[in-house]
Amino acid sequence: MNRALTLTAALCAALSAAASATTYPLTLTDDLGRKVTLKAEPKRIVSMLPSTSETLCALAACDKLVGVDDYSDYPAYVTKLPKMGGLYNPNVEAIVARKPDLVLVSKYGKLAEPLTQAGITVIAVNPETYDEVFSKTLLLGKIVNREAQAKALVTSMKREIAKVEILTKTAVNKPTAYFEIDPTPYSIGPNSFMGTLLTKAGARNIIPATMGDFPKVDPEFIVKQNPQLILGVDAATAGARPGWNTITALKTGKVINVPKELNTILGRPGPRLPQALRGLAKLVHPELFK
Repeated sequence: MNRALTLTAALCAALSAAASATTYPLTLTDDLGRKVTLKAEPKRIVSMLPSTSETLCALAACDKLVGVDDYSDYPAYVTKLPKMGGLYNPNVEAIVARKPDLVLVSKYGKLAEPLTQAGITVIAVNPETYDEVFSKTLLLGKIVNREAQAKALVTSMKREIAKVEILTKTAVNKPTAYFEIDPTPYSIGPNSFMGTLLTKAGARNIIPATMGDFPKVDPEFIVKQNPQLILGVDAATAGARPGWNTITALKTGKVINVPKELNTILGRPGPRLPQALRGLAKLVHPELFK
């Protein structure tokens, strides 16, 4: 009886996977607005974005990677792969030498043109908003014939995110917050994926949507907004800036330099989004995680 049930379950799983298999040739519009056709399932992929490398591995497609950008470092498997340069200093010759049948790039930088001229299929996949993290995960699943895995991953991510949201919704006080991602300084708008995480972590972003997703901000604007919490910079640095010692966050000791590992995860719109949210929520509301 058990053997019959096991065989039935295996058959159902096989039928489900077959039903969601990608049909090639596959034509899609990428994030550069180009129509790109994949003639067959890609077998040799170069990923030029850390979040894309992570997503492919989370979809059980790690073994398709034959090269990654200099900053891809998770999971450990990708650290052993040949490095192909960064966004603004890609090694085109090294990429071509790997003989990829697909290169996944950012919509920023200028990789698409030379690689396309070299006869290589290039697709730009560049999630920037919270919803795009999920839609691009599904797209990558379609591209590499891992649609069932992509749907399961998205479901799992949303379930884990909901667990954190249930906690942070109970917070009595939700502090106004400024999150600095670059000392120039740059911050995060509420509609960016990081801004959405900040809100879900139980904070109120002082950056308005009208300033954009990742705006450069006037330091005097931060002083006027007077946030109750500052993230992404240490107290000594913040306190040395003109007028910042009058900000509530500095007066109450609520200036937190985000730990390096968490900061890295927070900057990657990929499968570790739930982990990033939990880490951020612990900084905003440590009392909820005791």
